[in-house]
Amino acid sequence: MSKQNNIMLETAIFANGCFWCTEAVFQHLKGVIEVVSGYTGGKIKNPAYREICSGRTGHAEAIKISFNPNEISFEELLEVFFATHDPTTLNRQGNDVGTQYRSEIFYTNENQKKQAKDFIEFLEKEHVFKNPIVTGISEEQVFYTAEEDHQNFYNNNQSQPYCKFIIDPKINKIKKYYANKLKKSTA
Repeated sequence: MSKQNNIMLETAIFANGCFWCTEAVFQHLKGVIEVVSGYTGGKIKNPAYREICSGRTGHAEAIKISFNPNEISFEELLEVFFATHDPTTLNRQGNDVGTQYRSEIFYTNENQKKQAKDFIEFLEKEHVFKNPIVTGISEEQVFYTAEEDHQNFYNNNQSQPYCKFIIDPKINKIKKYYANKLKKSTA
């Protein structure tokens, strides 16, 4: 937890595919103060992007979200997390294949762990997805910030084909279904 303007911020860490996509989605949400792209859940110290891409380090591409719980709850973040990727494909999101693209929640406290488990149970009970959810739930591990060119990627590269074809549809989805949760500048 950190403090901003006398408000205790909380942290959420999600792995749900390419961090360029996930960073862009969560940056649009009210109450999200900062989103950092990085790597977590692996076995070597200070991994670099080229090592992560090999799939041999065990790390996932992930985002670390600092958020104001008075504006957006962890459960609301979970809702967007599950709505903007496929939590039923093991080690894969679209054309991105490998353990580095796995779906995993790295909880930062026991309450987040319980909320994540309860949310997955709810989604399964309601048959929200056709296939079983394979999202992992793990305790927070060391988070390594990705290289600078991976930070704020979508905002810095919106005209690139990857952003147009892969990230734009995710942004349009949250604008359609989560308009009430968006920052005014992105609604």
